Amino acid sequence: MSRRGWFLFILVGFLWGIPYLFIKVAVDPDNGFTPAIVVCLRTAIGAAILIPIAIKQKQLMPALRGIKYVAPYALLEMIGPWILIGTAEQKISSGLAGLLIASVPIWATIFASLQGDKTVWHRTRLAGLVLGFIGLVAVVGIESIKGSSDALSIFMVLVAAVGYSYAVMMVQRALPGVSGIAINGVAMAISALFYLPFTIVQWPTHEISTAAINSIIGLGVLSTGAAFAAFFTLVSIIGVARGSLVTYLNTAFAVVLGVLILGEPLTIGMALGLPLVLIGSYFASRKPVTK
Repeated sequence: MSRRGWFLFILVGFLWGIPYLFIKVAVDPDNGFTPAIVVCLRTAIGAAILIPIAIKQKQLMPALRGIKYVAPYALLEMIGPWILIGTAEQKISSGLAGLLIASVPIWATIFASLQGDKTVWHRTRLAGLVLGFIGLVAVVGIESIKGSSDALSIFMVLVAAVGYSYAVMMVQRALPGVSGIAINGVAMAISALFYLPFTIVQWPTHEISTAAINSIIGLGVLSTGAAFAAFFTLVSIIGVARGSLVTYLNTAFAVVLGVLILGEPLTIGMALGLPLVLIGSYFASRKPVTK
């Protein structure tokens, strides 16, 4: 990988690792926003960044013509998952949320098998699936039994991970030649419009902290707009398969930033489950080399 490729790889890992921290601060019930407002504002900012890029690339119209696929993609990738994660982070740590999202490659592998991808049953990928699930069981089980994390919130983040994994597969099959920047720009606009009525009704009457406002700006500009633009630039350099490995870097950033900046505890469940989920996800998503 070139130096530019490595730079973009690390940059995307950071930009997609830090949103869990931003969300945690932004949804503070005392001086922040509701999860619905957070989704609306971050997607509005993201759409404002990506749509002009798509227009410049002359890719907006193909995405709009595929709206019947982009709309369900928005539902499964943003409208559903982002409200679930935001709601969950009112009760669980940002690091735990990031760790649970690292299971996306595992769910994607399962969906691929249901679509007829027989390479899933290769012993390496199968071992990765088993190892990853052991890691998830360790995280969910220990966190729930000890009572250190809310079981329902953990489940909500796992549902978001399942949505992520299916959404990407679905839209790639339906719109293979359409720019990812255009698809996500339109999807963000749809998501922002969906949550606009909730934003108007739920706008807080209490004083909003500067930290919450800055988190919304960071979430929209960095983790939504810039991150997607950087990711698809990275994919154009190293391909989708290698680009997807950035998921593992995201998780490491999410856990470390939560501990260092927010002072979140590194629990036993996270310490045991993190390496198992990352290693398992890596091997589960790694297709065997054909000779």
